[in-house]
Amino acid sequence: MTERLKIKVLLIDNHPLVLDGLKAVLETFDHIEVAGTAGLAQTGLDIARQIQPQVVLMDINMPKLSGIDAIELFRSELPQTRVVMLSMHDSREYISSSVMRGAAGYVLKDVSTEEIVAAIETVADGGTYFSSGVFDALMRERAEEGSDPLTPREHDTLGLIVAGRSNREIAEVLGISAATAETHRKNLKKKLGIATTAGLIRYALDHGIASKIDANSHLPTSG
Repeated sequence: MTERLKIKVLLIDNHPLVLDGLKAVLETFDHIEVAGTAGLAQTGLDIARQIQPQVVLMDINMPKLSGIDAIELFRSELPQTRVVMLSMHDSREYISSSVMRGAAGYVLKDVSTEEIVAAIETVADGGTYFSSGVFDALMRERAEEGSDPLTPREHDTLGLIVAGRSNREIAEVLGISAATAETHRKNLKKKLGIATTAGLIRYALDHGIASKIDANSHLPTSG
């Protein structure tokens, strides 16, 4: 079996206990390297320029420069670095703002260590990751707001798109062909008047739409 390359991670949080605890936990995973930590977003950006991390886990509410405002700086100066927001806030405003600024994921601080690791792995591989708690919060906010224009299958497809799945992977999960998965993706864009995959992700988060399928779970592996 080929040994998995280490994922270089930078942690940014202005609470020392959170920072130290998260660092200690993540360092127990052989394939994750906590290459740096910072208590301020600007300091984190300075460190990131030097160490070139693959993934940045960053809090939102920090002094001087907020995590949300810092996303654009990371995306501009370090386009290969993926940013995941790690926050205690589950409001639509925070989540949607993070996505629009370019975050690759949004994870609530009360999730398990395994889910944080899954988020790191997913975004490092080029996908997007939003914890189940994020969808739950958005769906609560939308519970009394109008009807849903999407079918159950479109919900499933959109949930898997948000999780960063390719057409082939969506097809495998849903038991359909890759061509049909591509058709579902095109139909979603046409129905919603959205031209890009990023736009679909923003729509899903803004409207609290999630697949009934666990979109963040690993795909079945062949025996």
